[in-house]
Amino acid sequence: MKKVVISEFMDEAAVEDLRADHNVVYDPTLVDDGDRLLAELADAEAIIVRNRTQVRGALLGGAPSLRAVGRLGVGLDNIDLDACKAAGISVHPASGANDLSVAEYVITSAAILLRGAYLGFDRMIAGEWPRQDMSGGELSGKTLGLAGFGSIARETASMARALGMTIAAMDPFVPEGDAAWDGVARHEDLASLAAASDVLSLHVPLTDGTRDMVNADILTAMNPGAVVVNAARGGVVDEAALAAALRNGQIAGAALDVFASEPLTKEDGAKFKGLSNLILTPHIAGVTVESNTRVSALTAKNVRSALA
Repeated sequence: MKKVVISEFMDEAAVEDLRADHNVVYDPTLVDDGDRLLAELADAEAIIVRNRTQVRGALLGGAPSLRAVGRLGVGLDNIDLDACKAAGISVHPASGANDLSVAEYVITSAAILLRGAYLGFDRMIAGEWPRQDMSGGELSGKTLGLAGFGSIARETASMARALGMTIAAMDPFVPEGDAAWDGVARHEDLASLAAASDVLSLHVPLTDGTRDMVNADILTAMNPGAVVVNAARGGVVDEAALAAALRNGQIAGAALDVFASEPLTKEDGAKFKGLSNLILTPHIAGVTVESNTRVSALTAKNVRSALA
């Protein structure tokens, strides 16, 4: 039986499915115990990870039999793709399996931020009755700007259209003549997109070109009633600049599910302290009960096929 190591949480049914014909080591705490993880990988042929396990360097060097990496999600910035390719290791993201949950997160966050009615419970408890302050606005009639126009962004656009939103997007990797642009205002750069957006949602990987792409200049280009949602990758937003923009009323709100440093520490989180127009969540936009089942099942299938 081929050995499969799973270092982060996975749906139990998918784990049991793999156990039927593989030697499976499943321990979601392995990601935090590097020595034990390396010991288990010494004779493993596959590893299944989420976003925290760093599949690079010492890990790859200590796994001479590794043939496949299953990714419980779609982002691959924690995996050294070049090193895997050179070693003949195939990499398998769970493409499409969590599109719906991320799209719902973006739309829900945007609605909460624009409406403003859900962020003032402390004032209600204190005996205030701030009807005017908490009335807010609607999604309908607003423009959703998508930085990146892949499958998750397109799912988000579909939901937004159903709620009466107008769609704008930028993505240099989607050809101008692609049918995906039908009914979508195409922008060539982020500054132009940001200026046109009531909701700016990010759907890009973290690369040298996207790091801190939402910076002080981009935030300045946005209108004061606009909001930013990042459920893509930490590091594509300059967090200090965003916190400053929220404090001085430069934009109306933001939702961050991903951070430059994860897990977010008390020290890193201090910059956001006291902001009432901010939603922070621990990298769970793509993780729901339903999506975890889909992602895990697809990853188990991918790994089984790779090891066949």
